[in-house]
Amino acid sequence: MKKWILLSTIALSCLSCVKSGGVIPNVAVNFQATTTDPHYSALNVPGGAVLVSGYGVAGLILYREADGSYAAYDRCSTVDPSKLCAVTLDAGNFTVTDPCSGGKWALSSGNPVKAPAVTALKSYSIDVSNFEIFVSN
Repeated sequence: MKKWILLSTIALSCLSCVKSGGVIPNVAVNFQATTTDPHYSALNVPGGAVLVSGYGVAGLILYREADGSYAAYDRCSTVDPSKLCAVTLDAGNFTVTDPCSGGKWALSSGNPVKAPAVTALKSYSIDVSNFEIFVSN
């Protein structure tokens, strides 16, 4: 009986180790830029996206939604955050891909669209007014 309990405990412990998507660590993000800067000109049209290095865990993705609103995500893949794989923009700027795992996310929502991705990208608050972009958490 003791052996059965021990084996059951070990089996349950192993099953609880299965990854279901990682949590991106919280780091302070305070990014500011002007929309008139040529580096951010892609944000002047719906569907435009730019990558920003040096902020968040693996950089930022700034995205202009079809309705004119904006979204900001951390580039760190949620498949295995400990690897710090930065997602890359796909052609058309509608999705991003993790080059380490092949997981894919939609920029319109940050939600996963292709396995092994199961957790949404980490999003940040973004405000654009008076030709200024502000991203924070």
